[in-house]
Amino acid sequence: MNAPVTRRDAVLGIAAAATSFAAPTILRAQSAGRVVVVGGGFGGAACARALKRAQANLQVILIEPSTVFTSCPFSNEVIAGLREIDVQQFGYDKVAAEGVTVISQAVTTIEPQLRSVVTADGVALPYDRLVLSPGIDFHFEALPGYDDATSEKMPHAWKAGAQTLLLRGQLEAMPDGGTVAIAIPANPSRCPPAPYERASLIAHYLKTTKPRSKVLILDAKDTFSQQRLFEKAWKELYGDMIERIALSQGGRVTSVDPATRTIVTEFGNYTPDVANVIPPQRAGRIAEVAGAADATGWCPIDPVTFESKLVPNIHVIGDACLGGGIPKSASAASAQGKACASAIVNLLAGRAPETPRLTGVCYNIVAPGYGFSLAGNYQPRGDIFAEVEGGATSPADAPRELRAREATEAERWFRAITADTFG
Repeated sequence: MNAPVTRRDAVLGIAAAATSFAAPTILRAQSAGRVVVVGGGFGGAACARALKRAQANLQVILIEPSTVFTSCPFSNEVIAGLREIDVQQFGYDKVAAEGVTVISQAVTTIEPQLRSVVTADGVALPYDRLVLSPGIDFHFEALPGYDDATSEKMPHAWKAGAQTLLLRGQLEAMPDGGTVAIAIPANPSRCPPAPYERASLIAHYLKTTKPRSKVLILDAKDTFSQQRLFEKAWKELYGDMIERIALSQGGRVTSVDPATRTIVTEFGNYTPDVANVIPPQRAGRIAEVAGAADATGWCPIDPVTFESKLVPNIHVIGDACLGGGIPKSASAASAQGKACASAIVNLLAGRAPETPRLTGVCYNIVAPGYGFSLAGNYQPRGDIFAEVEGGATSPADAPRELRAREATEAERWFRAITADTFG
């Protein structure tokens, strides 16, 4: 089984590869080209595997600083004590075994004119095509008082891993009768329904272990995805344990004070026992370094090829791109990664790329054995993806048997997408 590439391996191998890159006719005789993928989440890893499967003699390099990927889907169950974090974690051995070169480094510089990326250890990697799948970073400037240091007191848990366990630990330490506040940003953001799933599962934990406690949602939106389903479940399962203050009621968080754990909104201040503050978001920083992010903080793309509207020969997939109607989710990122791979293989071969039709599904678990879902189909329309016919959402009046079946289907989906991406 192939292992991730060390710095020594990279230095020795890149020198020879760079020589062949300087002579295109030799390169084409030996391979179909070189594609570098930055970011090893659901989008990037799926793209790298799809590229290699579609074109065996294509040089595919996946650059990801973490040797272990921790999945955000189902991490809300870790927070609520319903599963352990190790079942959320996956390595890259199977990706490497398919012939993808996996380099465990961060990318510090991208030079579009030279078609080169530079890793933290100083190795320059040339490319024919570059795929960026950096996920999200936080737009700290949009939330005064919040930064990395604040997140150690008021965790976001919006990047799975240490923050997930920090929030879980704070819930476990909170006394019965305490309040958990969840601050939710405006869209666009990663997985828009996930904060409401989190509120549900925290309420389940509190109902089970600390029944005099409550969950307060401070929301920068008036409406949200699958709202009717969530609110029906809250009333049925948790009574008045969950309170939501919407945008029009003054729920938008305008700043925080980490010293006192105070959350400031337009109409009032709150000092909860546990403050889960999810900040406004933007594309992962390397997209900005590459020049692929616009003034919104996100990356405009050609939805047929996923090529950046701002930088040629660079493609952006997953949460970082401006996808229009398609949500920022693991399912969407995986579908985009595979469609992007197909487009790149065609472009390198001088063929016209096919118009993609993407399918995305989002499951929400609001209690053990109680789930619902939203599925959609998306195709390019102008400069964005638009939803087309064929989507479906769980009925609001479904019996508990269907809710239980959807919870089981959610587990099956998670096993399938993680096996497809990392297994």
